[in-house]
Amino acid sequence: MRKISLFIASSLDGYIARKSGEIDWLFTDQDYGYTEFIAEVDTLIMGNKTYQQVLSFGEYPYNDQEVFVFSNTPQGKAENNAKFVSSDWQNFITNLRQSSGGLIWLVGGAQTIQYFLKHNFIDEIILSIHPIILGDGIPLIVKDSSLETTLELKDVKTYDSGLVQVAYDLKRKEN
Repeated sequence: MRKISLFIASSLDGYIARKSGEIDWLFTDQDYGYTEFIAEVDTLIMGNKTYQQVLSFGEYPYNDQEVFVFSNTPQGKAENNAKFVSSDWQNFITNLRQSSGGLIWLVGGAQTIQYFLKHNFIDEIILSIHPIILGDGIPLIVKDSSLETTLELKDVKTYDSGLVQVAYDLKRKEN
């Protein structure tokens, strides 16, 4: 079965973006393991807001991967190699995980992450914690007691910039 990995960055206080969606505070001074990670990825999943943000960056970076955009109400058209998924997410994810291929990257955003956590679809989390406190923004994890999940630490890396990257395996919940 294919593995789903959440590879994401957050502020020290747990925000993945400002309220406006801006991520101008993210470090871009070095790779932080991205090149090694993306080399294993052949499929990306993201929410529509995240997809629209990726399109605003300029050159589309995921032409070599299959991209699925999860949205209850797709807005705009899918460009490049992206396909919208707007219904029956559970069956879609189950079938995708059982198909042949490499690592599946859950890119974000917050609502999509919550759905994947709630349905026990995430196998690992690689979290880059930036040494900044935003005080407000879009949270990595939405407060929801049904999301309680036990994690097992796999790895910790520190960087001269102050960034700390932690990797966890998620223990499967009994349904």
